[in-house]
This record gives sequence, structure tokens and C-alpha cells, in this order.
Amino acid sequence: MEDWKKECVQTEKAPAAVGPYSQAIAIGNLIFTSGQLPLIAETGEMPESVVEQTRASLNNIKAILDEAGSDMSQVIKTTVFMTELEFFSDMNEVYASFFAHGELPARSCFQVARLPKGAKVEIEVVARR
Repeated sequence: MEDWKKECVQTEKAPAAVGPYSQAIAIGNLIFTSGQLPLIAETGEMPESVVEQTRASLNNIKAILDEAGSDMSQVIKTTVFMTELEFFSDMNEVYASFFAHGELPARSCFQVARLPKGAKVEIEVVARR
């Protein structure tokens, strides 16, 4: 089935993977991003606050979706990982601004013990092309 050919999605507008994985994989009309750490692509630095980390993670996702021929309005499902759910409302405010187009994606949000590079937030999505 040619429509289901796996395609690796890579862009320099988002940070390179910090391990042996792809920024995203597209199969047919679906895009699956890896969890995006809140690293700034141009500098490799990570913002300090949950607000800025959420913004950085979602900007990385936006860049990856753009490279894959999609955008944030096509996101079907998100998964948010946080090290401290006490900052949920801060994350949620920034998150909502990225999905202001009306249709909100399904979402799961989990508190985890630790994230790579000491991040406070990591986000992954499934989107349509």
C-alpha cells in the first residue's frame, strides 16, 4: 500500500533529536511527532519557566508540522508531559493560544518524575496532512 509508506520528517527549524529517533514520522496523511523538548533551535538553550518551555515545545511542533505540509489546525491528539502539575494552568494558557482556531485536539496530560535535559514540559502530537 503506497499510501502507507513511512517518511521521516526533519527540519532545522526545530532542535535535532537528542537520541536515536526522528523529529516526526509521516505515514499516509498522518504525522506522529516525537516528544518535543523546549529547546530553542537556533541556540540549543532551554527557557526556564513552564510558560516559555510550553511555548518553545509548541513552536518546535509547529515547525515540524510545517515541514511535513501541515499546521496546528490539523492536530488531532496531543500528549503533554510535565514534571510539576502545579503549573498546569500556566501550561494550559500558552497551550490554548496555539489552538485558538476553534477545534481543539484531544489531549492527555501526565506528571512524570523526570524529563530529558531537565525539561519541565515535553509535548508530542498526532496530526493530519
